[in-house]
Amino acid sequence: MGLIFHIDVNSAFLSWSALAKLQAGDEVDLRLIPSIVGGDMAKRHGVVLAKSIPAKAYGITTGEPVVNAFRKCPHLVTVPPDHALYHEKSHDLMDYLLNICPDIEQVSIDECYMDYTPISEKYASPEAAAAFIKDSVLKKFGFTVNVGISDKKVLAKMASDFKKPNMVHTLYSWEIQEKLWPLPVSSLYMCGHSSVETLKKLGIRTIGELALADPEILEAHLKSHGLTLWDYANGRDTSQVLPEPAKAKGIGNSITLREDVAERAEAQKALLHLSESVGSRLRASRQLAGLVCTEIKYSTFQSVSHQMALEAPTASTDVIYRSACALFDELWNGTPIRLLGVRTAKLSEADDPVQLSLFDYDTHSSEKQQKLDAALDQIRSRFGKDAIKRGSLLDSHDNYQKH
Repeated sequence: MGLIFHIDVNSAFLSWSALAKLQAGDEVDLRLIPSIVGGDMAKRHGVVLAKSIPAKAYGITTGEPVVNAFRKCPHLVTVPPDHALYHEKSHDLMDYLLNICPDIEQVSIDECYMDYTPISEKYASPEAAAAFIKDSVLKKFGFTVNVGISDKKVLAKMASDFKKPNMVHTLYSWEIQEKLWPLPVSSLYMCGHSSVETLKKLGIRTIGELALADPEILEAHLKSHGLTLWDYANGRDTSQVLPEPAKAKGIGNSITLREDVAERAEAQKALLHLSESVGSRLRASRQLAGLVCTEIKYSTFQSVSHQMALEAPTASTDVIYRSACALFDELWNGTPIRLLGVRTAKLSEADDPVQLSLFDYDTHSSEKQQKLDAALDQIRSRFGKDAIKRGSLLDSHDNYQKH
């Protein structure tokens, strides 16, 4: 049985900023007092990016406005983010972990998965290996990590979120009833605010209640995402540690928002803008997409994404947009948003035969919609991409930095 570690830096941004200040001669360790890493209120980052454990005791949460945090704790100490420092610390950590085990999949600036199999003969047990990693990171770098251990990737991640800091936790498949099921559904990986509210309406408040629920009912209310949550609640996950990220065979765009977005309507404008761009590129390459993915990066720098297969391949802006919005509603937990992305995959040639149902025809590939999309593409090609806009996108492009 293969085992997987999930290694997560505790309050990464705050820990790394605290260490830098101590090295510069500061006498107070930010980790030991109510403190946050927050943005410049006069500029773009007005939210809490990271918090100390003493700050958490005041009810301060990651992602909330800095002004709210000061209402909860007037003597709160705040420091601005130093992203160059954070990338340097992240690089050093990952290099060190690669020397311990070559099979690492980095999933964000402060977390990664590690396949325990290649190093299993070097340690008395997985717990011993995880303890060595935890202790050696603290000794070498001066900051702490949590290590979650499991036979499933998703369970390893949730294990690392148990009691912090500087801890090793296991969450094996056979431990989920004891350790996972009593927790609220909001603790489940990928269960965002919208999903939590839907589950509450169904009388589902704990992960155990979700695990024992009828998957058909979950699918009816949450579509495919409901089945994913049901799988996770039951400890089902077949994904493996991928040391090299898979090359995406698809077409997509993402937008960094100059000002963090906290309203659904504003996020939908960005998703429409992205869907138009992606649809246009699909049509220009004479390809159809069979899968749509929505990506969110929060102001906290946490990234989440979710995808859905389409009933029929498409290059329609409207279909891509509706799918992207549905995925957004499943993912978004209410935290201010830094970046949005819409990507498509499972591409096929536009001339390939496609089997449609009578119900698919009008919404997925109507001749009228194809002609409208083609006409818009032609106008933009001739007169520029801003020659014609949807009314809902007027005056909204100033918030976009497209990648």
